[in-house]
Amino acid sequence: MNLDGKDLLMEEPVLYQIRGAVATVIINRPDQRNALDAATKALLRQRLEQAAYGDSIRAVVLTGAGPAFCVGQDLGEHAQALAADPATAFDTVDEDYNPLITLLTTMPKPVVAAVNGTCVGAGLGLALACDLRVISSAAKLGTAFSGIGLTCDSGLSVTLVRAVGQARAAQLMLLGSIFTADEAVGWGISGIIADPAKTLEAAVEVAEGLAAGPTRAFAETKALLSAAPTSTVAQALAAESAAQHRLGLTNDHLNAVTAFLRKEQPTFTGA
Repeated sequence: MNLDGKDLLMEEPVLYQIRGAVATVIINRPDQRNALDAATKALLRQRLEQAAYGDSIRAVVLTGAGPAFCVGQDLGEHAQALAADPATAFDTVDEDYNPLITLLTTMPKPVVAAVNGTCVGAGLGLALACDLRVISSAAKLGTAFSGIGLTCDSGLSVTLVRAVGQARAAQLMLLGSIFTADEAVGWGISGIIADPAKTLEAAVEVAEGLAAGPTRAFAETKALLSAAPTSTVAQALAAESAAQHRLGLTNDHLNAVTAFLRKEQPTFTGA
């Protein structure tokens, strides 16, 4: 995959590529650092839904073309919306950003963000809505909202706190501090740093490993982790028990137990 932007400029604003059981969704506005205008948000949702509901897709990678992952909202378009009617300029939060984050966090398939470069604002929200992140060692990340007189959106008030804790999240949001890939890993945002030239390759490799795994178990795990912050221990125990009972009826579980007893490598099919 060539994501330097040179051969993608004439393509649509979100690309969709399949390799085996992995779908790669690429935000493709490199000249605008993958800023999200209306057309891009609509197509991004369509492509993610295509991956989420595609029977042959077992894992997803989200990335950006060129030197940036995503810098969030296209402010040129936002300025036009403000000039037209400030009262409706933020309808995009409910109409676009919230559905995108909900789709990523509830998709019954693992999603890996290949953070290939600058990742700020709603771009950071997209990255944190993914299950795993592979971050370029050269990437710069930040919240950016306070710099334009706004609070956060795209789920960051929850996902950033979960990743780095409330005190550091407050610092990052209120001060708008830019941070590095090394800091992101040290704070808990990601466990994988990649060479800038191989970030997507590394993310696809992770996704391919996930695609070969017990995807139904991964879906149950995503649901449990999502509910964890608001669950009591009793609720968590009940949810875990129900999930184990559902997974216990799958061929993947039965075949994996049989393979273990035979000292063989299990093969997962998602059935």
